[in-house]
Amino acid sequence: MKELVGRTTVVTYLEMTAPAPATRPWPDGGFRIERLVRPSVRFYRYLYDAVGADWLWIERKVAPDATLAAELHDPRVEVHLLSEGGVPAGYGELDRRRGGEVKIEYFGLVPEAIGRGLGGWFLEQITARAWRSRPRRVWVHTCDLDHPRALANYEACGFRVYDRRSEPVVQRHE
Repeated sequence: MKELVGRTTVVTYLEMTAPAPATRPWPDGGFRIERLVRPSVRFYRYLYDAVGADWLWIERKVAPDATLAAELHDPRVEVHLLSEGGVPAGYGELDRRRGGEVKIEYFGLVPEAIGRGLGGWFLEQITARAWRSRPRRVWVHTCDLDHPRALANYEACGFRVYDRRSEPVVQRHE
């Protein structure tokens, strides 16, 4: 992580102000999406690292256990696990703590699931779950350190860019 010290990244903020229909069919195979109720910090960090290691996700790796547990166990925070035949394939995290909106806090696939056409389908499924509470908007952000197709995937699912900023790479949980 030393190579990130002092580095900035371009963060793109996207939103959806009305639900978009899910158009992709459920993929063949033993895929399942389930909400994890009060996941352990250890299991959550396993998912976080499995999905985010290649994209330099670091914030939740360095967050104090108690802080992370409080966030994950808040009933307004939802972690949805994508599995294939019982094996984790990705996850999406929804944060409903801001009145009237839902943030897709984290979203992604494990490396073995990338390139199989699952990203757009899974994003549609997570976004549909975000709209269940009828917020005024669903939003997400991505950056230039993320998967090269992340931004295009969000846009293809109906999200629209509303801001771009150059920001320092997060080095520790604040």
